[in-house]
Amino acid sequence: METYLLDWANLLVRWLHVITGVAWIGASFYFVMLDSSLRAPLRAGDEKRGVSGELWAVHGGGVYHSQKYLAGPVGEPLSDDLHWSKWEAYSTWLSGMGLMAIIYWLGANTYLIDRNVMDWSVLQAVTISIFSIVISWFIYDFLCRLLGEREILLGILLFIYVMLCDWILFQLFSARAAYIHVGAIMGTIMVANVFFHIIPGQKKMVQEIRAGQAPNPIYGVIGKQRSVHNTYFTLPVLIIMVSNHYPMTYSHEQGWLVLGFIMMAGVLIRQFFVMRHRHAAKWRLPLMGVVLIAVVIIWLRPVVQESDGTSDKVSISEVKNIIGSRCVSCHAESPTQAGFVQPPKGIVLQSESQIKQYAAMINKTVGNKYMPMGNLTGMTDKERQTISLWFSQNNE
Repeated sequence: METYLLDWANLLVRWLHVITGVAWIGASFYFVMLDSSLRAPLRAGDEKRGVSGELWAVHGGGVYHSQKYLAGPVGEPLSDDLHWSKWEAYSTWLSGMGLMAIIYWLGANTYLIDRNVMDWSVLQAVTISIFSIVISWFIYDFLCRLLGEREILLGILLFIYVMLCDWILFQLFSARAAYIHVGAIMGTIMVANVFFHIIPGQKKMVQEIRAGQAPNPIYGVIGKQRSVHNTYFTLPVLIIMVSNHYPMTYSHEQGWLVLGFIMMAGVLIRQFFVMRHRHAAKWRLPLMGVVLIAVVIIWLRPVVQESDGTSDKVSISEVKNIIGSRCVSCHAESPTQAGFVQPPKGIVLQSESQIKQYAAMINKTVGNKYMPMGNLTGMTDKERQTISLWFSQNNE
């Protein structure tokens, strides 16, 4: 019953995470588009009212007129009916941390720890997990405060730091967990930017405007900087969110580098759209992103172990014995592995006919070391090679 309820918690919190994430990213993308698309106001009177830019747009059967007041309206009160974009960010992070707790902390032995990588206790692994996320925010914030507006140097150092985290996490946790932790680090930085800098700065700015004072421009400078960082983090975080469904990425022995290529592609593609909003689209940016992804696709292409004709024929009974000792604890009608009340994805591998039915999937997931999950049952490389050879011999 406990596992069943955890599955429901996983599903519902994941659903919430997707909903709030869509809301946050949608709002973020909209305001980046809006801010980048602003043009000088057409009416001279608007400039006197404090309008620094405007955008006319059509959507959903209506025409919209958005105006930006850099320092608030001049000669008229600031509306009390202000919309604040913050709860989407907070809800996304809270639901994401909920998923982290359900999957990777409560299920540490299955999803977080890979004893072929590091033989942690659950307490040690979870402590390092939390520490890696928290300390990264402080390092990021320190770099931003230290370098101020030296954006190019700051961007280079931040990319180096993310890649360093990427590599270190691959030396500590399972590959799948390493990917998710990189995403959690970046997502935490994003929401902390909102909580500690963007929203407090906006509140102080609003207070000064309502007090009849000229708002301190530093709030806008910092808020804009952190918002720009957030928008470039978005596509890398999104690919990480869905990556656990695609072990071909993180299961590679250089999975940390694979993630680096994919994240860079996301940054380049996002840069294209940001510039496009300013009518300064540079098509080489998405092209470079596509090239990076193509490089990864070619790099990760599966290498099938071909039968040379001299190898002994691998029998189905040999494969069944390997699967029986390494896979059936989960993939059985009544799993014996702790935490499983039903076979993952409904796949049962107890008979030869079932093994033959799922032969291609077995070969793929065993070959890229996605299965057994976290190699809980200690499948050896030789056993993986035996399965690959059996599949090759029967599919020539």
